[in-house]
Amino acid sequence: MQSVFYIVVTVVLLAAGVRYLESRSVFYPARSIAATPAALGLAFEDVFIKTEDNVTINAWLIKSSTQRGTLIFCHGNAGNIGDRLEKILLFHQMGLNVLIIDYRGYGESQGRPSEAGIYKDAVAAYDYLLTRRDIDRSRIIGYGESLGGAVAVDLGTKRNLAALIIDSSFTNAADMAKTIYPFIPSFLLGTKLDSVSKVRAVTIPKIFIHSRADEIVPFRLGERLYQAAAQPKEFLELPGGGGHNDTPVDAREKMAREIVTFLRRHNVIKRPGNAPHE
Repeated sequence: MQSVFYIVVTVVLLAAGVRYLESRSVFYPARSIAATPAALGLAFEDVFIKTEDNVTINAWLIKSSTQRGTLIFCHGNAGNIGDRLEKILLFHQMGLNVLIIDYRGYGESQGRPSEAGIYKDAVAAYDYLLTRRDIDRSRIIGYGESLGGAVAVDLGTKRNLAALIIDSSFTNAADMAKTIYPFIPSFLLGTKLDSVSKVRAVTIPKIFIHSRADEIVPFRLGERLYQAAAQPKEFLELPGGGGHNDTPVDAREKMAREIVTFLRRHNVIKRPGNAPHE
């Protein structure tokens, strides 16, 4: 009996340790917003959106004069929307409206982040766009970087997106845990972020983007996520020596060209002929 007691205590302590480590590893929210799109000369609307579970989240809507489509931007696990100005500008230069959201607990959004909660936040952002008469609901695109890829894939299972752009993302939380903490039994994880299962049911056009130089999310996980996805799908391997959070200029330009080509190929965006990344 004493041996059984020690085994039970060991398992409980291990599980508690894993959950603590998990809580410190999945979300790194920052409250202070360093800069807004105005720093780049971009006009924007500071939007507050109510989720289905009554949490108010903050978002920025940066509109393009060309209005080729609207991108819901789901960012990664660290910082907040103020740390994504470079990517916001990139999509704006493609002629896309950008609605970038801060998950609950990030920036000026209420609440605390959780897997179920961030999924609700993305759904609320989509539903908000449907209330706007100046937004073409048939051209709403989901974009997710890193952890945000799991959010965008989940959104694609719940709402009618025109396309998905998955940038430097992964298969699921268990595979990431094995990469970062190989000593942790994955069955003890409470967080799933199971994109690899969900993406099989998402039949809209999808493009997966990854660099072999990514030092945080292994290239193989991005490739496996692509392989599991339903058609139609494409894979873009970024060139250069940039890492997970550092994309060289040539890689950014290639990414922009390929995304525009992908969206045009699937008739997702309009063709004004004057967007700079054609």
